[in-house]
Amino acid sequence: MSNPLPILVVVGRPNVGKSTLFNRLTHSRRAIVGDQPGITRDRIKLEAKWGDRRFLVTDTGGMTFGDEGEFPELINERVRMAVEEADHIIFVVDGRSELTSDDRELADYLRRSGRPVTVAVNKCDTDRGDEMASAFYELSFGDPVPVSAEHDRGFGDLLEKATEDFPVVEDEAEPEERLVKVAIIGRPNVGKSTLLNRLTGGEHSIVSATAGTTRDAVDVTIERNGVRFEFVDTAGIRRKGKTKELAESLSVMMAERHVRLAHVAVMMLDAVEGVTALDANIAGYAHEAGRGVILVVNKWDQLSGVQQGAFERDVRDKLKYLDYAPIAIISALKGYKTDSLYPLIRKVYREWKKRIGTGELNRFLATVDYDRVTVPGFTKPKIGYVTQAGTAPPTFVFFTNTTEPFHFGLERFLINQLRKAFRFEGTPIIIKNRAKKKASV
Repeated sequence: MSNPLPILVVVGRPNVGKSTLFNRLTHSRRAIVGDQPGITRDRIKLEAKWGDRRFLVTDTGGMTFGDEGEFPELINERVRMAVEEADHIIFVVDGRSELTSDDRELADYLRRSGRPVTVAVNKCDTDRGDEMASAFYELSFGDPVPVSAEHDRGFGDLLEKATEDFPVVEDEAEPEERLVKVAIIGRPNVGKSTLLNRLTGGEHSIVSATAGTTRDAVDVTIERNGVRFEFVDTAGIRRKGKTKELAESLSVMMAERHVRLAHVAVMMLDAVEGVTALDANIAGYAHEAGRGVILVVNKWDQLSGVQQGAFERDVRDKLKYLDYAPIAIISALKGYKTDSLYPLIRKVYREWKKRIGTGELNRFLATVDYDRVTVPGFTKPKIGYVTQAGTAPPTFVFFTNTTEPFHFGLERFLINQLRKAFRFEGTPIIIKNRAKKKASV
């Protein structure tokens, strides 16, 4: 029988944002969120993961002191039950208000419980978060952590602190993908709609085909070899009376919207017209959004052999930041190599979701020739160890002797080394630096 997962309990007085924070921690919408105090009355528990640590997160109702009535007492009793089984407690306070009597009484209760506590100062939506959080040092639970549950800020620091004593678990193989969301993006008239029709028009296993939320997008979901592919075509922006400039602006807006909802972005390029500034703009958004990216060169059959070689060099030269993205050459109109996109999309999706165990990562780190990285005027940090904090895209935290961000040259070196060792084809990689905790004397 496996060991039970540690329990992280979220507590606080009413209306400080506990349920919103719970939903962020668990990547769910299980807890009901609203402005009215007391919406959460019972405990909700879901599994969550941070780096190599798995744990349960419990949401609780707002605890009050001095309120009479059946519901406040029932809520308080359930909070006490949750605290008794907690391995660590996140005590949520409102960064936009002063400490209240309920905050102080709850802090006294948590100290008596003997459980380790991390104070999360919620609603720190701006860069003034550290200043806002400093007002809560008097609770005497160590450094308060500024977060914004609404805007998804500060959760890495919060989870790193709250789960640091939780056991590391071996990574389990992730289940085979069952739904891959694909955004077909690109500037007007590069063949996006033609490709979508080619990929889906001859299929008999269509699950659904529905109009998008605007007349400019079409969603088609098909099944192929047991996997559903949900394609979003962001074409169709050619409207009478609209200028070329407006059409290009719309193409960027539609790409931004649908890339946010996708797992993999298929970025279409026109082999005849070449790589343009607008191509770089649209592709850059997919990169910044952290999605898997495939560069699909359409109308390849219209180029000579010499032109084909020159075009590939042009793509790599003008889209240097996408050097990790595979290039697929097709003719959407004639169906040339369009079927090869299905296995390539699945491959990029898997790379985007791939996780490397901490032990394997640190064996890799021991082989990296770190001494050959030289950046004039920059002092290299000492790297202690590395762990993968997340996937989609792969995110790695390097623990060093400094809190200073990595120099671009060092960050680029580490990303290249990770790709050399583990490939990560088609997906961006995020690198973070965090100072190692000093051993207590």
